[in-house]
Amino acid sequence: MATYKEVKGVTIQTLDSDPTVNVGAWASGGTLNDARSQIGGVGTQTAAICIGGNTPPETANTETYDGSSWTEVNNLNTARRLTQGMGTVYTSALAVGGYTPPGYRDVVESWNGSSWTEITETNENKGTGGQAGTSTSGIAFAGVPGGPQALTEFWNGSTWTELADLNTARRNIGSAGTAYTAALAIAGSSPTANVAVVEEFNGSSWTEISDLNQARQELAGAGTNTSALAIAGTGPSTTGKTEAWNGSSWTEVADLATARREVNTQASNSSKSALLFGGNAPPYSALTEEFSFPSGPHLSEGQIFLSGGTTLKGFGKAAGIPAATWASSANLNTTRSSLGKGTQGVQTAALAIGGYTTTGSALNESYNGSSWTELGDLNTASSSRSTMGTNSASIAAGGFTGPPSNSYIALNESWDGSSWTEVADLNQGRSVAFGFGTATAGMMAGGTPPNSGLVELWDGSSWTEVNNLNSSRYALGGSGTQTDALAFGGSPEPGGVNSTETWDGTSWTEVNNLNTARAYLAGAGVSSKQALAFGGLVGSSYKGETEAWNGTSWTEVADLATNRFDQGNSGSAVAALSYGGSIPGGKTNATEEWTADSALADVTVS
Repeated sequence: MATYKEVKGVTIQTLDSDPTVNVGAWASGGTLNDARSQIGGVGTQTAAICIGGNTPPETANTETYDGSSWTEVNNLNTARRLTQGMGTVYTSALAVGGYTPPGYRDVVESWNGSSWTEITETNENKGTGGQAGTSTSGIAFAGVPGGPQALTEFWNGSTWTELADLNTARRNIGSAGTAYTAALAIAGSSPTANVAVVEEFNGSSWTEISDLNQARQELAGAGTNTSALAIAGTGPSTTGKTEAWNGSSWTEVADLATARREVNTQASNSSKSALLFGGNAPPYSALTEEFSFPSGPHLSEGQIFLSGGTTLKGFGKAAGIPAATWASSANLNTTRSSLGKGTQGVQTAALAIGGYTTTGSALNESYNGSSWTELGDLNTASSSRSTMGTNSASIAAGGFTGPPSNSYIALNESWDGSSWTEVADLNQGRSVAFGFGTATAGMMAGGTPPNSGLVELWDGSSWTEVNNLNSSRYALGGSGTQTDALAFGGSPEPGGVNSTETWDGTSWTEVNNLNTARAYLAGAGVSSKQALAFGGLVGSSYKGETEAWNGTSWTEVADLATNRFDQGNSGSAVAALSYGGSIPGGKTNATEEWTADSALADVTVS
């Protein structure tokens, strides 16, 4: 329904209901080398692994996907179908259970990116069930044998432990969840019929939430507990139907090009960019399809449209972040990369701390909105520090000394506006972490292995370890404070990761991913509700892409003028600063300012 009104001689239409349905699209991807169904899968749309399956017979074949083609790699030790692929990155996965005649198995194998190794078996035989979490902290649930199961088992990296049962026992289910404490069990089959039941796991118990629109089994799931897809299956006939979950309800979106069943576990940590491969169409399929949710504007309730004119005079919408651009400003006095990274300073009052010239640097420069001035040096020359605070009261923690010692340090220095003083060290030395908050209430997240998931809080006198990131990483970006933060991107995934997490002062929650996975990116923002991610490194590609976070999703906005990675950052999502870093051919001293003003943009579309 729509409402029409005359405003200044132009007819406008306001939408009274939200027609955002059947959005997103499936496109063909690379073809598997082996057609098969009942596959396990782990990873993302551009970096996935296909595990075992039914060709027939059962196969041990393993293939990896790079976003365009599949490559055969080392086989499983035990051929099987209906195995459950557990993990969030294709270089670190588990193959849990599965079927090899004469029955279902308890065998578990671990993948390290190059080979499979048998590890601790599950307590019960597994197959046709769901899974969530990582290869070192995850759950496997439901499935067979002995009829549909409700059993849930937790893997802590060394042992399996039984947790709370599902409310509805079932097999051939879909699943979603990048953390075992926030997982979905989607549809499946009970002893008597296909079901549409969806349950959510919080780490200790299962709760029934909104049902799928279509009951089905032999389906695939993708995404998280708040943003998921249910794909294909048998319901009652073979279907290509796809449904999207927004945390409260399921909506039908674009169907697969090829309907299929027996798709089981698939590879995707996102409902915005998913991957589905293999299955039974019939016959057994080698087809891959990639799902993409459109990045452009979508119709929503209350939007204004024009009829009988092109411009509505006197009315408009705030241009804001979507219309903002980067502009060149004064260069650093000393060219360098690997500068301190964190929520330090604002666009017109920032510090460029440490970095790398030909070795670790102690340099410290202050920006006043138009020029850089050298101030008091750090006590210890180092690169890739984590910073938090302002240009007059700041913390620089951790870092890398460079030659000759080449050490990751735990050193922490405090800035009072004129000089640096050594204060209490970190509990664990590391570099390329991200800093959040102030000089007296700060936080440092991630960093170089083996401390890539570590999070420490600073109270002005000491550091305390708190709950780790769900996705261990270094070279990440971020925004926010000690109690309200956003962490995004980073490494060690080849080419970088796109995962995003929010911090509420107690725990981390995975939310919608960046559009472009990358490492060594920069971030700006004062909370978890609004942020910028800019620059970075994807493989050997230097990036200028900038994305804006609105508290729910990422949107691509204007690129940096100079593609770069490992630069310094300051400011907010509406007034940010990017300086220094690595560019093709070397390092740069260039500074760019991001400014999103409140000017109005005319409503000119119909």
